[in-house]
Amino acid sequence: MTGDIEVSSVARRAGVSVGLPYRYFGTRNGLVSAVVSDFYDRLDEAVTNREFDGDTWYERERARVSAWVAHLYEDPLAPVVLTRLGGDLETAGIETQRLHTAIELGARNIAREQRDGDLLPDRNPELLVAAVLGGVHTAVAVALTRSPRPDRARVTAELWAFVAGAAGATNLPDAEGVVRARWRTEPS
Repeated sequence: MTGDIEVSSVARRAGVSVGLPYRYFGTRNGLVSAVVSDFYDRLDEAVTNREFDGDTWYERERARVSAWVAHLYEDPLAPVVLTRLGGDLETAGIETQRLHTAIELGARNIAREQRDGDLLPDRNPELLVAAVLGGVHTAVAVALTRSPRPDRARVTAELWAFVAGAAGATNLPDAEGVVRARWRTEPS
């Protein structure tokens, strides 16, 4: 699957006249922008804006990374959207706006967890989230374009190790699965 979209091909596959997509979307870029917006709406609902269960940051965010990878592996548009479907300014603007919103949400999450002592306080939350989202986004895009695709569980585990390490997660399970606090902002 490539990012090249011909409106006439889309109309033919949808069983509608060539003029109908233009009526609703105006241009090819309008159609692509609608597809990209819908893709990110679904991702936001399934992962970005969702509260995950867990007693610790580690548990909640591990569930988020797992849901993120699962969602992208299951969404047939993910390989196309993540590898630059449109490449036009309108689509890039949508992607940039969504990324900034995700960074803002993630930075608030990281700052809260730093205050609570679950994450090391020495990292800038905004820069950390930007780096993590960029890394995860790129890694999943690479995985989705490989044939055969790498095992989803393996990709999830490797990405979680990256996220936890980058974030400075301090309340990690030991070999027996017991979570022991290793960092607190206040002296004990």
